[in-house]
Amino acid sequence: MPATGTRPRSRVVAAGFLLPALLLLGALVVYPIGYSVRRSLFDRSDSSFVGLDNYLALVTDDSLRTAVRNNLIWLLVAPAVATALGLVFAVLTERVRWGTAFKLVVFMPMAISMLAAGIIFRLVYEQDPDRGVANAVWVGVHDTFAESSGFPRARPLPVHPLKAAGEGAYETKTPVRAGVPVLLPLVGVAPAQMPQDARPAHAPTGSGAEISGTAWLDFTRGGGGKPNVVDPRELGLKGLRIEAVRDGKVVATATAAADGSFTLPADRADGAVLRLPASNFREQYNGVEWLGPSLVTPAVIGAYVWMWAGFAMVLIGAGLAAVPRELLEAARVDGANEWQVFRRITVPLLAPVLVVVLVTLMINVLKVFDLVFVIAPGSAQDDANVLALQLYRSSFGTDADLGVGSAISVVLLLLVLPVMVVNIRRIRRESRR
Repeated sequence: MPATGTRPRSRVVAAGFLLPALLLLGALVVYPIGYSVRRSLFDRSDSSFVGLDNYLALVTDDSLRTAVRNNLIWLLVAPAVATALGLVFAVLTERVRWGTAFKLVVFMPMAISMLAAGIIFRLVYEQDPDRGVANAVWVGVHDTFAESSGFPRARPLPVHPLKAAGEGAYETKTPVRAGVPVLLPLVGVAPAQMPQDARPAHAPTGSGAEISGTAWLDFTRGGGGKPNVVDPRELGLKGLRIEAVRDGKVVATATAAADGSFTLPADRADGAVLRLPASNFREQYNGVEWLGPSLVTPAVIGAYVWMWAGFAMVLIGAGLAAVPRELLEAARVDGANEWQVFRRITVPLLAPVLVVVLVTLMINVLKVFDLVFVIAPGSAQDDANVLALQLYRSSFGTDADLGVGSAISVVLLLLVLPVMVVNIRRIRRESRR
């Protein structure tokens, strides 16, 4: 009998211990969820019942539809890429000498807040190659394989003996003659864009055996120079390409030396028009617009992967340490190569860990906000929009609509629930083993 009496008392004691936690759970979780569901069924002013209209706005409003589409892209791409990189890093670091140091470097971004990472990658994706690391690398690779223009925005003045020839080229106003010096003055070249080894321009001297001339920057810093005259402090346009054109065909070419001088054979260039092709004046390649409308979402996903690949690597590395080495050695003895061992032995044995990492990142991705808000500039933020960002904009923006904001929060909850259910079932299944 005493044992029977103690059972209700123990339940009361247990309930007393659970009550504070239940109250906190109800106040911080259950009540906000219930309020959000109710609020999502009312209009902006919370005075009129609108049913599912706020939910329909998610598929009819352009910005909301973009947010839903981008969230699907995030959900399909970011967790998969981060998990795959984490798997590759975890496997490779077991085979390198400085594996621990490499893991530390890869995991270090996890110590940085999303806000700080966003600021870092906003600078990485800067359009100016002199400031943005991504474009500095991209432009360097591009200029290695493609010839860049030497004098972008250079042009002649109306008093110069040059005229526009169409498509960005310039040509002499009259044909050139042997023995008559040719002057090719230009302006519009910034001092920083002049070749470092450019020398003071050399005034041409005529010679009957050839066409000679000078191409130079007809601008004297500090003033005092005269147009169409090679002044002592004016520099030659080294590398400027000159073509002799007769009857629409290029009959001879030359390149200006460091002092701007050039020569052309008289037997071919005499009586021809000298042309400065547009390739001399083409705008320099300025890289990729990483934060433009078409690439802003992949760019932000790249920043996310940089942060979370280390997290995936550490968890997968812990699972890899528990893989029986005798199974791997047995496969190698049986003739399997490293790729077959990885694909048929390592990955299947790591499947539970990979699922944990993938599910965790999927839940995390659905809540991503900071990176998009900080990295995407205002002009491209609509193109990079995600549900969490749209929730903030709809609830706290200048044109706030708490009905739509609550509907977005409920949709986010519904998207997270299936992933959480899968995770809970997996945990229960593993606990029974």
